[in-house]
Amino acid sequence: MSRSMSTRRMFVKAAMEAPYLERDEEHDLAVRWRSNNDDAALHRLTSAHMRLVIALAARFRNFGLPMSDLIQEGHVGLLEAAARFEPERNVRFSTYATWWIRASIQDYILRNWSIVRGGTSSTQKALFFNLRRLRARLSQGSEPMPASQMYTEIAAAIGVSPDEVAKMDSRLSGPDASLNIPVNESDGTSADRMDFLVCDRPLQDETIGEAIDGERRSAWLKAALGVLNERELDIVRERRLSDETVTLEALGQKLGISKERVRQIENRALEKLKAALLREHPDGAAFV
Repeated sequence: MSRSMSTRRMFVKAAMEAPYLERDEEHDLAVRWRSNNDDAALHRLTSAHMRLVIALAARFRNFGLPMSDLIQEGHVGLLEAAARFEPERNVRFSTYATWWIRASIQDYILRNWSIVRGGTSSTQKALFFNLRRLRARLSQGSEPMPASQMYTEIAAAIGVSPDEVAKMDSRLSGPDASLNIPVNESDGTSADRMDFLVCDRPLQDETIGEAIDGERRSAWLKAALGVLNERELDIVRERRLSDETVTLEALGQKLGISKERVRQIENRALEKLKAALLREHPDGAAFV
């Protein structure tokens, strides 16, 4: 038996052997802790209720997390309950502490059950912790229930949509899988799951480089357009710089010239632009 296992068993045994508190004694300890910050009173109060922490933690052992961690988180909830307990309300401490202990354990499970964070709303918590129980109850009939009907009934019971139930059921169907797990291919070679995640997007440096080059080309073009006369500039804008390209014929009718004349002016304007760009930026031929 490992040392940690032996220590945990001794802790559980000690918790189970701690004496129960009578109502008046419990009230007195709570008053001493709340009014005087009496650490000895707090220790006796919490020690007597550690069996409650262990019992509640045991209800969540099927979520695959270490029992010792669940007990530790439950103890945090117990201390929180002791800090907030109001003895003058004449309520037993165990009744009040149960909610805090359970909440602390559930929050720990939600944070650590999966690396993918789930919903933290009250309905999402209820769905996470009750889905398996409700699904098992609905599956007890002689005839298997269709998944869609089961999701609808569970959704109505908890107050969420059937789509949320389906997503949660998918999350609970299996543990997280590492992307570094080897996968054997049909040809006998082995590769990690990461190798199959192909992204078609350009790399970050390529994206930034394209953005910088685009800004540079736009600035060059804006400066070069100054060599064109008004008619050449209108034709280039309509034919080359507009989202919807205007036809030579339509542009000719607008300017009162033939479409052939429009083509000649356009070609001449493009030559003037190219010459202006190369004159100002002789090393930028790749951008022209």
